[in-house]
Amino acid sequence: MLADHGVAISDLDAVSGRGGLLQPIRHGAYAVNDRMREDLLGGTGADHASNLGALIAHELVAGTDKPAFIVDPVVVDEAPARVKVTGMKAIRRKVISHALNQISTARRYAEEHETFYRYLKVIVCHMGGGITVGAHCKGRYIDVNNGLDGEGPFSPQRSGSEPTGDLIRLCFSGEYTLDELLKLNKGKGGLLDLLGTADFREVEQRVNDGEAWACEVYEAMVYQICKNITALLPAFDGEPVEQVLLTGGLARSEMLVRDITKGVRGLGCGVTAYPGENEMYALVKGALRVLDGREIPGDYNPDHKDVQ
Repeated sequence: MLADHGVAISDLDAVSGRGGLLQPIRHGAYAVNDRMREDLLGGTGADHASNLGALIAHELVAGTDKPAFIVDPVVVDEAPARVKVTGMKAIRRKVISHALNQISTARRYAEEHETFYRYLKVIVCHMGGGITVGAHCKGRYIDVNNGLDGEGPFSPQRSGSEPTGDLIRLCFSGEYTLDELLKLNKGKGGLLDLLGTADFREVEQRVNDGEAWACEVYEAMVYQICKNITALLPAFDGEPVEQVLLTGGLARSEMLVRDITKGVRGLGCGVTAYPGENEMYALVKGALRVLDGREIPGDYNPDHKDVQ
């Protein structure tokens, strides 16, 4: 691809790859190092295409003095212990989300309002095949649902948080295999299971056509998204939320943005939509912050991590 565009590796200043399912780290840009590659190649996390980002970046710059980075991987975790404790000793909540687009969206809002991410108090809702809703407070990403496992509101392809007792009984009902239930939770759940499609444009058309079941499902989805957004208010310890930011592919739906805006107005702040994934742009911006000297790249060393 580079050759087709007349670009050589020597022409590049850096390569920025998508961060994968590493061990939990703070947000920011990280130089690709041997430990990172070992963790990705060793299969310590779940399978995901993003695991290839750092490996590809490393291969592209191998034998040169060009740096390779990842930026805000899905495992960014700055949440306090209170977010992770559950009522079962055997289970502790994990923080896995659309961190790259969440943080990039918050940074973009900060730039447009002539301030910095480290001063903001915003809730960001990424709405794509999965939905994650995150609290960003003064430069820290302090709470978010585990979007990888389908936690939170149901989405086009994920079932969302289910009633625990009913889910346990379903697991032992004999109706589904483990693999079938995992697929129903992530990949074949949500709108796909309820309406037979993950294409939100089709869902919107069916709602506009007045199809009763589609309208009921859509209303429930909007309600669950709004409920998850407003549920993050305690994360800010009594301080007011400045803005709710909607992003991801579903933020292209004017109808969805309108109805979520209406549903969260009790927070007393505005809602701004930044449609699309914006993740390539976020990778560029992360690398530029390092190259411009505005950020020192992190050293991936989970043995000395300081996340909660």
